[in-house]
Amino acid sequence: MAKVFLNDRIVEAADAHIACNDSGLLYGMGLFETMRCRKRRVFRLDDHLDRLFAGAEALAVNNIYDRPCITDAIDKLLQANGLDQARLRLTLTNGPIGEGASPQPTLLITATEFTPYPAEYYEKGVRVILTEARQNPTDPLSGHKSTCYAPRLMVLEEARKKLATEALWFTTDNRLAEGCISNVFLVKDGVVYTPDLSAGILPGIARKTVIELAETDSIELAEKDLAINDLLGADEIFLTNTIMLILPVVAVEAHTVGNGKPGELTKRLIKCFEKVVSEQ
Repeated sequence: MAKVFLNDRIVEAADAHIACNDSGLLYGMGLFETMRCRKRRVFRLDDHLDRLFAGAEALAVNNIYDRPCITDAIDKLLQANGLDQARLRLTLTNGPIGEGASPQPTLLITATEFTPYPAEYYEKGVRVILTEARQNPTDPLSGHKSTCYAPRLMVLEEARKKLATEALWFTTDNRLAEGCISNVFLVKDGVVYTPDLSAGILPGIARKTVIELAETDSIELAEKDLAINDLLGADEIFLTNTIMLILPVVAVEAHTVGNGKPGELTKRLIKCFEKVVSEQ
């Protein structure tokens, strides 16, 4: 049976118990990170922890765990589960409420076998839909990987019922934002565009990697406000997160993107990204 790290120790998953008054369970007061591991090395772990710690500070999530502690916990958990390649999830909540002035946070880390997206998604591209739900950049949770994730999962399920892989969100003032579980990029006339962080989007680790790869590979890239016409007028579209890396989009609803096949610039960035992951 799989083992998990919970509050300073590794235990069997069946023996891992969260307090019934945990603030994450009752109120969604928590943060999480989803990470990929290859050869027992987590891809861009420092970036994930930077985002976690920044989110904890911004949302007043109590955190007593430092970088070495979490790194050590991940190493021990991978060893305990005998995993070299894994999908890791780290969840940090404010812990039990109503138990004194200094409640102890809850830290849960799980590690499972890494399952990639189907190869045909990359070969043929995927379809996305647009959701009528709107993202509010002024929401205190915007830009943070909060455990208040129900709206995203509901919209993602709607997309899958419509035979789409992802759903794209716009802001309350009609700017392109992001997917339910991904960041979005457009390509137009050889230039890569992605929504600015001011749209309240998550500062994705894969998003950051693509921005760095574009600079290294002399690809022009701009972070800016984008509208529906930019989306539908794009020559190429792709999605990013640390599990999918770069996923080509060939259709938005019934609209065909470009020639209906993964674009050349997208394929070029996919190869660059795969190389970074393999050489970590």
